[in-house]
Amino acid sequence: MTAHPVRVRLAGGAGWPVPAALIALSAIPLTAGTLRLVQLAGGPAVMPADDRFTGFPAALVVHIVGAAAFALVGAFQFVPAIRRGHPAWHRGAGRVTAVAGLLVAGSALWLTLFYAPQPGTGDVLYVIRLVSGSALAASLVLGFAAIRRRDISAHRAWMIRSYALALGAGTQVFTEGIGGALFGSGEIRSDLAKAAGWLINLAVAEWAIRRPAGDRSQGSGQTAGGRPAYRRPLLRRGTRHSVAAVRQGREEASL
Repeated sequence: MTAHPVRVRLAGGAGWPVPAALIALSAIPLTAGTLRLVQLAGGPAVMPADDRFTGFPAALVVHIVGAAAFALVGAFQFVPAIRRGHPAWHRGAGRVTAVAGLLVAGSALWLTLFYAPQPGTGDVLYVIRLVSGSALAASLVLGFAAIRRRDISAHRAWMIRSYALALGAGTQVFTEGIGGALFGSGEIRSDLAKAAGWLINLAVAEWAIRRPAGDRSQGSGQTAGGRPAYRRPLLRRGTRHSVAAVRQGREEASL
């Protein structure tokens, strides 16, 4: 009897639209941060000068560099094909993302506590920045603790929340613009518009975390726990069910 090749079929595509959208959302704040670094290093003053920072302030540099690493490297953690096909890269990038995120959180708290507030902002934003920076650090620590005990679902949830918090500046570009157009300017309005950026991101994050498992696995080839969905190898009629083929399919699904 002639044996035919065994094909293992996993559901879903590569999932690239999500990281592409996340990188696009972070493009404006990352561009602004890069221009600020160039200006502080003695380059052309493309952006208005910020009198709060003189010389080359370490906290601001750490915040901008950490945010860039967190936003760009972290975005690719949302690609199922990378998580499934390159687990070593996923783990290494996860460590880089976690360290970068902690640098973002620590430097954000540093800038809030020890530097003059941004002109046009008030006490409401001061408190919100302390809360968001602390929440970012806590989410990263809880996400790391979850993966250490192999709780994939909890790890996924906390890392999604941390990314949502870190990407608040991207959404704030829109909330401040729309808020200013609808409600005008003012200290309280500006503070609330910035707060809306974090709240919107967290709302989207909770939706992504809590949506039904079938919706999450469809199009990603994953189960609710973040593992690739295993499908029984497809064997053509007339072939013998190979134990080796089944084992191969299960090994690929466990990556």
